[in-house]
Amino acid sequence: MHRRLVTPLIGLVAVAACSDPSSPSGPVPAESIAWVTVGDLRNAVDTDPAGLGAVATSFRIMTYEFTNQQYADVLNAVAKTDRYALYNATMGTDARGGITRSGVDGSYVYAVKPNMGDKPVNYVSWFDVARVANWYTNGATSTSGTETGAYTLGGATSGTAPAVNAGATYHIPTADQWYKAAYYKGGSTNAGYWDYATQSNTAPTAVTAGATGRGAAGGAGNYATWNTTASWNLQTGNLTTVGTSGGPSAYGAFDMSGNVSEWNDQSGAAGAQRGVRGGCWAHGASPLSAADGYVDVPSTENSFRGFRLASAVPAPR
Repeated sequence: MHRRLVTPLIGLVAVAACSDPSSPSGPVPAESIAWVTVGDLRNAVDTDPAGLGAVATSFRIMTYEFTNQQYADVLNAVAKTDRYALYNATMGTDARGGITRSGVDGSYVYAVKPNMGDKPVNYVSWFDVARVANWYTNGATSTSGTETGAYTLGGATSGTAPAVNAGATYHIPTADQWYKAAYYKGGSTNAGYWDYATQSNTAPTAVTAGATGRGAAGGAGNYATWNTTASWNLQTGNLTTVGTSGGPSAYGAFDMSGNVSEWNDQSGAAGAQRGVRGGCWAHGASPLSAADGYVDVPSTENSFRGFRLASAVPAPR
């Protein structure tokens, strides 16, 4: 199947290791999050479309998209005073947002909404994600900082995204890392690429959801959450429980062709834009395949954008 290379668009309107990714409470160390290892180092680049997927070293990437429960844990650890706007109030007011905030500045408390703890977090900017990476890099405790580590942010919440720092242990995946984890067939250094992150060259069927938002497909088959078909919670189209809406990539990462589109770090160099890849609950076929990648300003936050982190191999200690 020939893949169509889409010209990047600006401003596209476009877990825990246990079986229940919403179960942890309190700060969650990075080593208790489920990861997959992406090997086949020095693999060949994709040629259709050309230019992505070659990665010289092994790395890890989160098995699931970062959830509302995980993000609420971060907020409760570092955002009792939310000086860097890690919380977007729309998370609380939008039925597709998953986190509420109570209290006053200096003593904020964050909680997940019913049935939303195991859904991917949304309304997060690239700067929010960089702070999460910094927090994990610095130990993921109530005293761990968010302004240095993987990225030197200096209080910035908009503008140019800084480069990833050398030696970063937890970080936003580069475009090549994200692409390889999603589409590479694995098993050798010249295995080729799938068109979709469900190990298929055929577009996945848009999944439906049950009353609590679990995808009807479970964790198998050529299905994904896209095209507003996963309707529940009185919403026509919604997010689904991570890992329940179709099969994984060849390396075992779920939801890379649906649920929420995800930030990537492009090459890792500083820049005014950051990459976005993967299908989402709100959109049709355009962002779904390996051919479709976009860029956006790093301060953008919306209901169909989320993330997952990458890390070094061997695992940081």
